[in-house]
Amino acid sequence: MIFLAFFLALITISSYAADESCSVNTADREKEDAEKCLIMLKPDTVNRGLVGELIQRFEKKGFTLLEMKMVQAERSVLEEHYQDYMVSGPVVPMVWRGKNIITISRRMLGATDPLESLPGTIRGDLGVSKQMNLCHVSDSLDSAEREIKLWFPESNSSKRIDPLSAWKA
Repeated sequence: MIFLAFFLALITISSYAADESCSVNTADREKEDAEKCLIMLKPDTVNRGLVGELIQRFEKKGFTLLEMKMVQAERSVLEEHYQDYMVSGPVVPMVWRGKNIITISRRMLGATDPLESLPGTIRGDLGVSKQMNLCHVSDSLDSAEREIKLWFPESNSSKRIDPLSAWKA
């Protein structure tokens, strides 16, 4: 009987060690596969007090926030980016990282027109206008790289270590 208990304990410890090594390798692999993306909350999001709610949606999805700031954007930056109306108030540009983040985030966002956005999407739940549509998400890796450099010219996000990575494995 003692031998059986010892044997079961040994198997449990061995399987726990194997699980630990697998999760570390998986986390490392996922970090290597992760994309970076610019997600920007527009003036209507800031003015309506929805900044926290939108950030929470991306965090709950498991993405990692690397950089964030709130700025009153200069017209020259907005013209280079694409939207002039965003001069109407502060914006919150953010750099996020995650596996397939561009595709997933754009699906989370929903169609530009809130009338065409499905319930459960950001615009489907919170959108009220096609013009003031809450949020921008990079549409490709090339766009993400260009937009991150535009909004975060001093960016250091590639060197950032996620202190919560151990909890996300």
